[in-house]
Amino acid sequence: MLLTATAARAGEAAPPEPRPPTTLDAAALDRLVKPESREETIASLVEATDVHALPILRALLEGNLYLGPTAVLVDREGALQDALTGAPASVDREQLEQVTINNRLRRTLERAVAALSLLEDSPSGRLAAVRVLQDNPGPEVLPAVQKALAQERDREVKEALRATAAMLALASPDPGQRLAAIEELRKAHAKRRLLQQREVEKDPTVLAALDDAVREVDLALERAAMVGLFFSGLSLGSILLLAALGLAITFGLMGVINMAHGELLMVGAYATWLVQGAFRGSRHFDWYLLAALPAAFLAAAAVGALLEITVVRKLYGRPLETLLATWGASLLIVQTVRVAFGAQNVEVSNPSWMSGGVTLLPDLVLPWNRIVILLFSAGVLVGVWLLLTRTRLGLLVRAVTQDRQRAAGLGVRTPRVDLLAFAVGSGIAGLGGCALSQIGNVGPELGQGFIVDSFMVVVLGGVGQLAGTTIAAGSLGVVNKLLEPWAGAVMAKIVVLVFVILFIQRRPQGLFALRGRALEEG
Repeated sequence: MLLTATAARAGEAAPPEPRPPTTLDAAALDRLVKPESREETIASLVEATDVHALPILRALLEGNLYLGPTAVLVDREGALQDALTGAPASVDREQLEQVTINNRLRRTLERAVAALSLLEDSPSGRLAAVRVLQDNPGPEVLPAVQKALAQERDREVKEALRATAAMLALASPDPGQRLAAIEELRKAHAKRRLLQQREVEKDPTVLAALDDAVREVDLALERAAMVGLFFSGLSLGSILLLAALGLAITFGLMGVINMAHGELLMVGAYATWLVQGAFRGSRHFDWYLLAALPAAFLAAAAVGALLEITVVRKLYGRPLETLLATWGASLLIVQTVRVAFGAQNVEVSNPSWMSGGVTLLPDLVLPWNRIVILLFSAGVLVGVWLLLTRTRLGLLVRAVTQDRQRAAGLGVRTPRVDLLAFAVGSGIAGLGGCALSQIGNVGPELGQGFIVDSFMVVVLGGVGQLAGTTIAAGSLGVVNKLLEPWAGAVMAKIVVLVFVILFIQRRPQGLFALRGRALEEG
């Protein structure tokens, strides 16, 4: 078969730019399209790490390589080009014969394309190529993997390449190299399937090392899974804590059953979304959260103050009526938000410094947004504690909580204290909504999934007790996440709810002794 470059006719197109030298010449391309020599040719291209052959190999894999009357052509998005020169070709498609491959050659091609893709510029593309080689290994790609490993600078890609090279070395005929590969995979805590690629091992020493490495890796991955579950539990606990801290003031200290508390979370989340929109396109976008935090606090505090003045103030000491009235107010807030912003969820983007995560082990990544929320929850907790114990407002709130009549007799304006305390509790809920916006979409029903959990945290921890609220939030979060793998998310919540009910029956005051207006009125 005569394979020559298709010459561009004068006046039809400018001559193509000269291409860098490549081992894929006309003779190699001729062997590539012949069924009897394809595998040998592909192996030689991979061994030579000829990245210039990558487009042609991809075209062959995707079914876009054709035999023309005088040349091999590639179909690039509907335009025919000479496979060697890239020059445009004007050929009747009826004269073309598609170069087809079987399933065995397809797997070989997938490995070859992945091996040559290890030398591309994009770290994400190189990492994806490594994953392909791990799922579809072959000894012929080991030289390409070793070459890529020698020049790789990205830490994540380099670790994946090192594990892949060791996995491929398990097929070495030298037992010493196989033992060294097993040790490398064991140190890297590689996935178990990488260690199990050597299914035909006969050497008893190597087999014993494989078994030991598999057991050690399994234990390491189990520990990583437990650490991941514990971190997920703490992350959930931090969200519950942010949702419950405001409730610890409005319900725990003031004795108000506010069923609209979840909607205050939603108000804070929408305030964050609006601030993000104001910063969109600005070079300071990464710092929009610094403006969103006070905006979320003030927006939720304003809604909470309005709710206290118009609904709650007339119902102090009447819990059933307060529950029904605030539940109606929650429906009104949700509908107002639907009318103002629509019923569809809106997206709040993480700043760049909250993207990504910390990789502790190959199968354990702690997201930065969860870590930041965990630290933020701790900061809000400290702030609430300082507010209640180190400020005049905190002193007045505690005085009114312990003995309203005596505080009023000493000149304390109890309605004003009630308003300020309710506004502060609502504002803290707004901060919780700001944090929630960083881990999911924001919608009108955002807060409804947290109202029951928030009350559960406050009641379990002890009404009015910040320490109890903190312990309860963390405990419920961790227990939920530990139960989910074997019981499922819904059943885990049911089990936790049953436990809380049984616990409250045995200890009605919660983890800590009850203190608050309910004690005074009882």
